[in-house]
Amino acid sequence: MAKVEAGMEAMVDMYIFETSTLLEQLDEILLRTEKENKFTEADINEIFRIMHTVKGSSAMMGFENLQILAHKGEDMFFIIREEPSKMEESPFVYDLVFRMSDLFRAEIELIQNEVDYAPTDFSKIGDELESAAKRLKGELDDANAAANAAATAASDAAEAAAAPAAVPATPAATAEGSPAGSITIRVYFQEDCKMENLRSFLLLNKVREKAEVLDYFPSDIETNPDTCAVVRSEGFKLVVKNDADMDEINSIINSVVNVESFEVFDSVPSAKPAASSPATTTEANASAAPAQPAPAPKPATPVANTFAAAKPASEPKEAKDTGAKAHSIISVNLVKLDELHDIVGEIITTESMVIANPELEGIKLESFFKAARELKKLTDELQDTVMSIRMVPLTGPFQKMNRIVRDMKVKLNKDVDLVIEGDSTEVDKSIVDNLNDPLMHLVRNCMDHGIEDTAEERIRAGKLAKAIVKLSAVSSSGEVIITVSDDGAGIDPNVVLAKAAENGILTKPPHEYTEREAQNLVLLPGFSTNSVVTEYSGRGVGMDVVRQNIEKCGGSLTLESKVGQGTSFIIKIPLTLAIIDGMEIEVGGTIFTVPIAAIMQTFRVSNDQIIRDTQHGEMIMIRGVCYPIMRLHERFNINTNVTD
Repeated sequence: MAKVEAGMEAMVDMYIFETSTLLEQLDEILLRTEKENKFTEADINEIFRIMHTVKGSSAMMGFENLQILAHKGEDMFFIIREEPSKMEESPFVYDLVFRMSDLFRAEIELIQNEVDYAPTDFSKIGDELESAAKRLKGELDDANAAANAAATAASDAAEAAAAPAAVPATPAATAEGSPAGSITIRVYFQEDCKMENLRSFLLLNKVREKAEVLDYFPSDIETNPDTCAVVRSEGFKLVVKNDADMDEINSIINSVVNVESFEVFDSVPSAKPAASSPATTTEANASAAPAQPAPAPKPATPVANTFAAAKPASEPKEAKDTGAKAHSIISVNLVKLDELHDIVGEIITTESMVIANPELEGIKLESFFKAARELKKLTDELQDTVMSIRMVPLTGPFQKMNRIVRDMKVKLNKDVDLVIEGDSTEVDKSIVDNLNDPLMHLVRNCMDHGIEDTAEERIRAGKLAKAIVKLSAVSSSGEVIITVSDDGAGIDPNVVLAKAAENGILTKPPHEYTEREAQNLVLLPGFSTNSVVTEYSGRGVGMDVVRQNIEKCGGSLTLESKVGQGTSFIIKIPLTLAIIDGMEIEVGGTIFTVPIAAIMQTFRVSNDQIIRDTQHGEMIMIRGVCYPIMRLHERFNINTNVTD
């Protein structure tokens, strides 16, 4: 992981998690709006919030290149926010923001994996974002370099002019100096928390989402590190309109890390504010009083709209409930979950060793076995809870495929819709992490190989011009079945056999291969039906990597294809890699364990129940349905004296 300022190491993981989540949200909004060709004010505000947050958190972590990149993206969307229809008229913005998102992800990956991390220079895409902003404002079309430079200067001047007016750096930055009809909030941070200016900037952005900020002091917290000393001694002052919801603002401030306390002052219209309407001081946290005394004495009669006005008796309980909801979900390091999972596994194993100890055989210990049954019940509940903690929905990996399909549609000039079903299906976190690459390869394979090159080919084959790639997931008997399919041309076994013979990977004569065996040759390493290497295929490594990654997490990959109808890749993976209950079966000294979830019924079979067909196969009739009998000693060639 990249080296950061001392004391900030613990925040890097949270920064990476939060930023990655925000970038996924950004992609989802852009993909949806591009598809619908409709950009709402809510979409613009959400994107603006994402850019704001990424910019502030990057600045706080000291990643200046990411802060500047997010700031330029924010500037572009500031123009779009004024007139959302510009987004629909400017499709070039989508490609630009997608590229910016990809660069952010790549940089975060470097931060996460590189010890000697060196910041990437984003000046090129930064210039493109500035040019895009000018084009949106109508200042730049196909301007030459001179005009571009002039536009840059004009933009810088406009930015300077648009900057918030600085509050005079005087000690009189109290409620009395604030505009009439406003509310002033002064926030104090904990001692030695460092970077008070950037913490203030993050707080400012959060408050802006819920209220109109009229002013703040110091005014240059984002760019001037020297303001740390001012915030440390005088606090950070915010002035909001008096129609702001103070309950929400109170909750926001309490949720910010390293806030020690804050004061709220109310400014009301008056000819002599200092004499007749002194401000009321309120402590949000009585146990943590600010270092400075209240700027004004408490009046005899409370001001009507002061935040400290009388509340119903149930208010404290209500605030407590709200706080509980806000912290009902926490992020936990996966390593800690792995350790917990391993410990639970050891507990269950040790419990079985104690209860099934051969030294206890024949001894009457009723109370012991009663306690043992209760212990097993609790350990089973503990195991289920730990397993459920690690379970996450497939929404993340599935939704990422939207971006893959979108980019390939543009580059391959194919009209394709991605259909997602069952993305709420949950599997173990470690398995989800191993699914990203296989799913990406399979979806790209469907787009590149499966879907016909032109709409005319599909129409001639009696299909709709728009192709479908489908991604679905279902749970079944302790495993998840994920299917990636397309309605394209399918896999021609003759073409596959010819290519396999050319590559020398056939193990028997071509005419001895069944259609399914021939099609499954595409899963072999080094095999590709493409004669030309492209960005997406032709190297013969994709499908082999897919199968290896799936087998690593205990799964399997099968392929089904019909020429002219399409192809389906079927992935079967276990719900979890944790301990599962099973039934042991011994055959000739070999022990098999069958998962309990896969057993429908157990019973003894008598010889008169067995039905033999003309091929000497054995079956049994159960409730009117015939099931084939598989004798394990024959299937696995096990020597045993017991065959009945």
